[in-house]
Amino acid sequence: MTKKQKKVLYRIIIAGILMVGLHFVPVEGYFRFGLYLIPYVIIGYDILRKAALGIIHGEVFDENFLMAVATVGAMLLGVYNEANGREGEFAEGVAVMLFYQIGELFQAVAVGKSRKNISALMDIRPDYANIEDGEGNLEQVDPDDVEVGTCIVVQPGEKIPIDGIVLEGSSSLNTSALTGESVPREVSEGEAVISGCVNLSGLLKIRTTKEFGESTVSKILDLVENSSMKKARTENFITKFARFYTPAVCYSALALAVLPPLVNLLLGNPAGWSSWIIRALTFLVISCPCALVISIPLSFFGGIGGASSCGILVKGSNYLEALARTKYVVFDKTGTLTKGVFQVTEVHPVLPSEELLELAACAESYSTHPISKSLREAYGREIVKSRVTQVEEIGGHGVTALVDGKEVAAGNEKLMRKLGLVPEQSTGTGTIVHVAVDGSYAGYILIADVVKEQSAEAIAALKAAGVKKTVMLTGDSRAVADQVAKELKLDEVKSELLPGDKVGAVEALLAEKSPGENLAFVGDGINDAPVLSRADIGVAMGALGSDAAIEAADIVLMDDNPLKLALAMRISRKCLRIVYENIVFALAVKALCLILGAFGIANMWIAIFADVGVMVLAVLNAVRCLKVKARTARR
Repeated sequence: MTKKQKKVLYRIIIAGILMVGLHFVPVEGYFRFGLYLIPYVIIGYDILRKAALGIIHGEVFDENFLMAVATVGAMLLGVYNEANGREGEFAEGVAVMLFYQIGELFQAVAVGKSRKNISALMDIRPDYANIEDGEGNLEQVDPDDVEVGTCIVVQPGEKIPIDGIVLEGSSSLNTSALTGESVPREVSEGEAVISGCVNLSGLLKIRTTKEFGESTVSKILDLVENSSMKKARTENFITKFARFYTPAVCYSALALAVLPPLVNLLLGNPAGWSSWIIRALTFLVISCPCALVISIPLSFFGGIGGASSCGILVKGSNYLEALARTKYVVFDKTGTLTKGVFQVTEVHPVLPSEELLELAACAESYSTHPISKSLREAYGREIVKSRVTQVEEIGGHGVTALVDGKEVAAGNEKLMRKLGLVPEQSTGTGTIVHVAVDGSYAGYILIADVVKEQSAEAIAALKAAGVKKTVMLTGDSRAVADQVAKELKLDEVKSELLPGDKVGAVEALLAEKSPGENLAFVGDGINDAPVLSRADIGVAMGALGSDAAIEAADIVLMDDNPLKLALAMRISRKCLRIVYENIVFALAVKALCLILGAFGIANMWIAIFADVGVMVLAVLNAVRCLKVKARTARR
């Protein structure tokens, strides 16, 4: 508990003891009122203050106003009854305020608990960066002051403050705050590292590649801090509902207190002001919308917090709500369902195989594509970039370049046909890189990708969660795409697509789905930004260290585990189910108690349950959103 929460708890205990003790004190009249006023002020002075400030600022109708009017009315009515020889309602007035504060304390503790996962994520924010001076001494500076290209030193136990490349040293990095995974990541000289990871063992010297404000840790923290701004439709509905509901019940309570006594007077009967005012005050307490106004945002906040602890970053509760209604899931292939780790498995040359591999690797030397990387790794030697000129990358086809003065084209079958060449047909399964040299066909290289171990289980989990159709879109060859789709039991596959074709395929699926159903696209967030934006929900997977992925997607899975998507969907559906449970429960109980209160059947104690009791139960139910099965989260 925070200091503020402990202070409220002490006030609750003191007021509760006084209220119970006064029940056994044999006093009457104004002296009894004065004694009960002590616990009332102790427990309710802040509510009365907020209500008064709300009236002054023109924001009258809120839960503080309802509590203030109901309890002050009960206390004043008690004075009236005491003056007329009847027992006052002092205990009920104090009890309403006391139990309301208990409910508020429950809510504060629950919010604090749900913030812990977010706070744990916030702990990745580095406080300083170490810079080595000319004498070898380390100086701690603000990460914001570190320029790109600066060499920083990260000692064991310290957070990496800024994205960069390891210049010296090797170590294990704890990435759990970012990915939810407990297995350390090994890094060594020449490898890229990102901010927010904790250095576990060796000393690292890192050359920064970004400013602190553009580093991964800053992007993630900004995403989380702004997630509350994007509210779900259910949250917006509750906010609008409370805006009209609260004034309506206030005026209804006023009518209940005034109209029946006036009607009685007109009919020549006793007015019964006291009993009707009690009913009106009871009506006010029952009608307080705290259970809905508090528990609904808390449910979504808890869902986002629970997801973040598993390395799933949701940019707003609107996306969490939309994910629960997802019935179509469309995947990119490379790096999403497959590892994206390509290896050269076969070389079918017209030229000598070593020369063919060398020319292809040189032509692809400026590309960052995984296939280009696999060609360079298979070549196994350092490429002198000055040998390669006039590089042109042709989207969806391949690359052309001059290598040692030779015109080299490396790409797919479309590129060969564009050059007027007839490529050799392959019998193997994998990605085929055809190579042409000086306008003549020179052979092809077969490169195979590996399906991730969790992909098949992820597809099965999505179908078990009610997803109607799973689709894979890829620019790869039909043979490779069909083999992956068959292995993973996907419902549909579209291959040999250009980037623009993927958008068209997603739009066709969007037209196919029924109203109320959503389509999610899962990709790497870099090459698939247009498709991520076009889908109902864009999910970037394996986005650790990828700024483009974090920017483009609505939901970010920080590691390469496709099972996290099914987990995110379970979290979203659990969260939405709890939201609806709270709405139905709160409205049903309040409606019943309001009717009973209007007819004088429900007293102030029932009103307390209808308000505070329902709120506490709804808050406790909302806290369940935080609980994520550890077994599923660790996979």
